[in-house]
Amino acid sequence: MSGIVNTGQAEAWNGYEGEHWARHDDRYDAVNGGFNEPVLQAARIADDSDVLDVGCGNGQLTRLAARRAARGKVTGIDLSEPMLHTARERAKAEQLGNLSFERGDAQVHPFADDSYDVALSRFGVMFFADPVAAFANIARALRPGGRIAFVCMTELAGTDLGTVFGAMAPYVPQPTGPDGTGPTSFGDPRKVEAVLGEAGFTGIDCTRVETEQTWGASVEDAGAFIADWGPVRHHLREAGQEAAEKAKAALAGVLATFATPDAVRTRGTAWLVTATTRNQ
Repeated sequence: MSGIVNTGQAEAWNGYEGEHWARHDDRYDAVNGGFNEPVLQAARIADDSDVLDVGCGNGQLTRLAARRAARGKVTGIDLSEPMLHTARERAKAEQLGNLSFERGDAQVHPFADDSYDVALSRFGVMFFADPVAAFANIARALRPGGRIAFVCMTELAGTDLGTVFGAMAPYVPQPTGPDGTGPTSFGDPRKVEAVLGEAGFTGIDCTRVETEQTWGASVEDAGAFIADWGPVRHHLREAGQEAAEKAKAALAGVLATFATPDAVRTRGTAWLVTATTRNQ
């Protein structure tokens, strides 16, 4: 295993946060799986492509990429051993022989030079300790003219998710932190372009994409799931019982506005980012 410089994220993803995602991979895929196809189409994976999935988590996107690159090789890398265990189990069940998973920090992982045609990610690139160094390392692993395609969170303002978290804001802090840090660190496409450009990519494009996200079968179910998500759970515990109960009531109230007869659904937004490495 390579060294890890992003120690704070490694601790979180090998503790409660990673364990929660690993236990509920089907639920997180119901939230984020609608972004799989836009990423895969943008990645332009060929039958013989060698593919790297950065921050692969439980590996749904990785497995889909492996099916497209049937004569190539696909590697998923992530900090979280609990999620990688789930990813390996899912790949084994689907009998995907061209797929492997590695634990490591993509910022410093010793990828072989020029070893992949495509790098992709579904919300796995927003937490690097040094984003420029991380993307430069990924660029080094790509062959000349190699392609990267990923989705990252937009700013929360004006989105359904922003409405949900905004309802709880009088009682607990926003779970994403201010833009520039945390999950929304790439919320500004100008920052994305600057980071990728400095890291050695060219032809950078950021396109806003939307998809339906399913949070639970009912308001109660969706509310319990969101309240157990790591950052929300942390803030609820820190807030004290009275504020936490008010936040949960506000969460239930706002989720009711997104409820349908069979599920609670929001409209998810993301930046779909594509770029290529230089030919020389």
